[in-house]
Amino acid sequence: MHNLQRSIVLCRSDRNRQWGLLLLLFVPILTMLIGCTSAIAQQTRTYFIAAVDLDWDYAPAGINQISGNAFGESEKVFVQSGKERIGKVYQKAAYREFTDSTFTTLKPVDPKWQHLGILGPVIRGEVGDVIEVTFKNMTGFPASMHPHGVFYRKDSEGAPYNDGTSGSNTADDAIPPGGIHTYTWEVRERSGPGPMDGSSVLWMYHSHPDEPKDTNTGLVGPLIVTRKGAANQDGSPKDVDREFVTLFTVFDENASHYLEQNITRFTAKPRRVLKKRLEDPEFQESNLMHAVNGYVYGNLPGLTMKQGERVRWYLISIGTEVDLHTPHWHGQTALLMGMRMDMVELLPGSMKTVDMVPDNPGTWLYHCHVNDHITAGMMALFTVTE
Repeated sequence: MHNLQRSIVLCRSDRNRQWGLLLLLFVPILTMLIGCTSAIAQQTRTYFIAAVDLDWDYAPAGINQISGNAFGESEKVFVQSGKERIGKVYQKAAYREFTDSTFTTLKPVDPKWQHLGILGPVIRGEVGDVIEVTFKNMTGFPASMHPHGVFYRKDSEGAPYNDGTSGSNTADDAIPPGGIHTYTWEVRERSGPGPMDGSSVLWMYHSHPDEPKDTNTGLVGPLIVTRKGAANQDGSPKDVDREFVTLFTVFDENASHYLEQNITRFTAKPRRVLKKRLEDPEFQESNLMHAVNGYVYGNLPGLTMKQGERVRWYLISIGTEVDLHTPHWHGQTALLMGMRMDMVELLPGSMKTVDMVPDNPGTWLYHCHVNDHITAGMMALFTVTE
C-alpha cells in the first residue's frame, strides 16, 4: 500500500513537471500572439491630403432635380449667372486625397463616397490608432487641418492663436501656399463612442487660420472613429452596411477667399459689380448657397441604399446664426441615441450620428425643414431599392 501511494505521488509529480514545462513554452507564445493582435488592432493610418482649388458647380444637372423642371424665377436668384450675378459655378477650395507624398496623383474616390461632394475625404480611426496626415496647401491662401475629437499636441492642432507656443509648435497653425506639414492625431478612448453611442461616431476637420473664410471657401471634411474591436481592417464599423455623410450649411460666397476672382471670372460686368457689391443686397443674397454637401435643388448624387440594410448617417453643420438646420427624411424613421425620429436638429458645429434600417422602397426627399432654406434649395433625394 505504501509503495502504491508513493507511485501515485511520483506520477503526479511527473505530470506537474510536464505541465510546468508546457506553461514555460506556452506563455511566451501567448504573449507574442497577444502582442501581434494588439499591433494589428492598433495601427498608424496614413493619409496624404491637399487643399486644392477647383471650379464647383452647385447644380451640375442644370435643373431643379426635386421638381424635375427647369429653374424658376425664385431658384434663378441663386443659380442664374448674368451681367451682375455669378450663378451656380464658383471657384472654391476643397480637401482632396492623393496617393502619396508627391501629391501628383489624386486617389480615386470609391463610388460609395460619391455623395461627399465638396467635403474632404473620410479620415478613419479605431480607438487605439494613430492618424498621420501629410497635408499640402495647394491653394492661394494660408490653410490648415484642425481636427475635432482626437488627441493632438500643439504641433498638430492646426489653429493659430495666442497660446504661448513658438518655433516648431506653431508650424502647424497656417500652412502657406505650397507648404507641407504632417499632423499626428491619437485616437484615444475619449475620441471614440461613448456609453450611449453606437459602434462609431463622427468628428470633423477643417481649416482654421481664418475659419469663417476658410470653411465658406470649402475646407471641411469628416473624421469617423470606431470603437476598439468593432472595426473592419479599413476602420469602418463591422455592424453597418452603408454609411453616408451630409453637411448642411449655407455657403456664404460673399465671405469666400475667392469672391473677387468669382466676380471677375463669372460676371459680365465685373468692374461694376466689384464697385457696388457691398451696396447691393440682392447680389449678396444670390451668393448664399443653401447646400447639402455643396449641392442645391436635389443635385446631390449617390444617396442610394437597399431595403433592410443597416445604414448609418453622419450629419454635420457649420456656419453662422442662419445655420440652424433640421434635416428630415421622408418615408423612413431612424434612431438618434435610442430616440426614434425622422428629423435631427443641427447647430453650427454639430456632429451627429443616426442609424436607419430603411423599410420603404422608393425615391424620397431629404431636406432641411426650415422654410426659407427649402425655398433656397437645401434639398436632396435618396433612393431605397428592394
